[in-house]
Amino acid sequence: MDSEEASEGLSPGTRGSGELCRALEQDHEKIQAAKELVDQRTRELREEGELLHKKLQQMCLTVEEEQSCQMDFFLAKEENYRLRQEKQLLKRKLEELKKKVIGEDLVTMLPALPEKKMVFKGLVTNKGDMNKLVLTPLIRYPLLGGSALVTFEKAEVAQGIVEAKEHTVQLSFGEELEELERCRVRVQAAPVDLLLPSDLEISLTRSSRTILVSNLPRLGISDEALLDKLELFFSKTKNEGGEVESREFLDDSSQVVLTFARDGVAEPLIARGHIQVPIGKGKYNLKISPCLSGEVTNLQLQPHRCPRTVLLSGIPDVLGTEAMRDALEIHFQKASRGGGEVDALAYVPAGQWGVAVFEEDVG
Repeated sequence: MDSEEASEGLSPGTRGSGELCRALEQDHEKIQAAKELVDQRTRELREEGELLHKKLQQMCLTVEEEQSCQMDFFLAKEENYRLRQEKQLLKRKLEELKKKVIGEDLVTMLPALPEKKMVFKGLVTNKGDMNKLVLTPLIRYPLLGGSALVTFEKAEVAQGIVEAKEHTVQLSFGEELEELERCRVRVQAAPVDLLLPSDLEISLTRSSRTILVSNLPRLGISDEALLDKLELFFSKTKNEGGEVESREFLDDSSQVVLTFARDGVAEPLIARGHIQVPIGKGKYNLKISPCLSGEVTNLQLQPHRCPRTVLLSGIPDVLGTEAMRDALEIHFQKASRGGGEVDALAYVPAGQWGVAVFEEDVG
């Protein structure tokens, strides 16, 4: 009995300690659970931070790429503008080069064109035409051997000859050709196409050191002797001249171009208009004019078909020049063979060549 009472007497204290331990254990478990929650939340926040950092880096890269793209765009736009400017500059240089080539070496640029000699004639009909020039082209057309040019009086005759294309020409004309009574040749007919100037622009420049001397006398002396006398006269200051740098005759003219070595000499002479110059035993009143140099700045050509002229080719060299010419003219003059009145005929035998000159048809 005594032991049981002793045990029961200790029971409340023991129970109080056990409950305290269990409470502490529960608190510990709660603290441990809270710690785990904090650790888990910390890990989640760390992962969110890393993810946010990665997104921020991606956004920075995207912004940099956009800025780079914008920079590339602006650079490309600037380069495009520069290339357009360079293209325009090259086009202007090309146009200037074309004009220079046309003005200086038209034959080299267009080797297939016949040689053209242009004659300018001033024509003043009224005040409105004061600044106009009439262009009269003289076109030199190369004529190969074994060919002929036939010009008819009527264009419809030439057209019919061209449309027929091939013609058989009988050569049994003339008493000296009796043995060739049945001899015939076949020739081909084709139109004649020429390139004529349709638009011409010339830039004129007046030289400050050059004069044009005209009204020169014909004294039977050489051109070089006459140039010496002119240079001697115009190089003296008492004659209002100066040192002569160059002198030359203009092509196909009796005019002389004198160029002085310095400015201020030509203008007073041009203002005088005329000057007495001793040449040989006499004095001659020479005309002094300004010298203008011209440059072709624009020349446009258009094809033109000669309405009354026909080109004959494939003519064999079986007769003399005169006999073949007569045979061709007789054949193409007969209406029964589709011909008509022949206005002109030029024939070049095989193995030779010639040049035909075309002028403006005013008929």
